[in-house]
Order: sequence, then structure tokens, then C-alpha cells
Amino acid sequence: MIADFENQIRARDVWVAETEGEVLGFIVFFQKHDTMFLENVAVHPTHAGCGIGRQLIAFCEDQAANAGLKTVTLYTNEKMTENLKIYPRLGYLETGRRDEDGFHRVYFEKRL
Repeated sequence: MIADFENQIRARDVWVAETEGEVLGFIVFFQKHDTMFLENVAVHPTHAGCGIGRQLIAFCEDQAANAGLKTVTLYTNEKMTENLKIYPRLGYLETGRRDEDGFHRVYFEKRL
């Protein structure tokens, strides 16, 4: 994945979870057609398992609902086996698998 964080920050698509100046994690999402596209979510390893990722994803879902959108979509690499377990637990349904840009992607969607 090659992310253009500079432009995403400029577009205000990046949100950071922090406490007392310490970055705990971040999420990147933006409206894409009639859905909110969740592009990236990451949590600092020292804070993994504390619910920060879930809170960031819930924030994305809230922003989508506030914008009047009915779905959040995302994809992950099939090698990210932990993601393949987490997203269904958060209410996301697998909608397909495709080989794109040299990656084996698994697509998910959540209806709000």
C-alpha cells in the first residue's frame, strides 16, 4: 500500500487518537460515492488490545451516519488474518475477494 498521507491530512481524512500528546492510533476514511470508505486504521503496538481500534472504527461509522450515509466499506489484504476475524465481529460482512495491484484483497461492508 502506498498512502499519500500528506494529501489525506490536508483533506482532513486522517483522525488521530491521542492522550497527553501521545499518539495511540489513527484512522483514515472519506466519502466515496454513496459510502464511507475506511482506508486505514492503525493502533500503536503498546496500546493494542485496549479498544482504541474499535473506538476509531466506531467514530468512522458515526461520521458516516451523520453524513447520511448508509454503509461503511473497506478492504484488507487476505494475509492480514487478524483483520479477517475482527471486522466480522464488528458487524462487517465480506462482500468479495479480488486480486488488485498485486494484492489479494478481501472486501467488507457494514450497513448502518
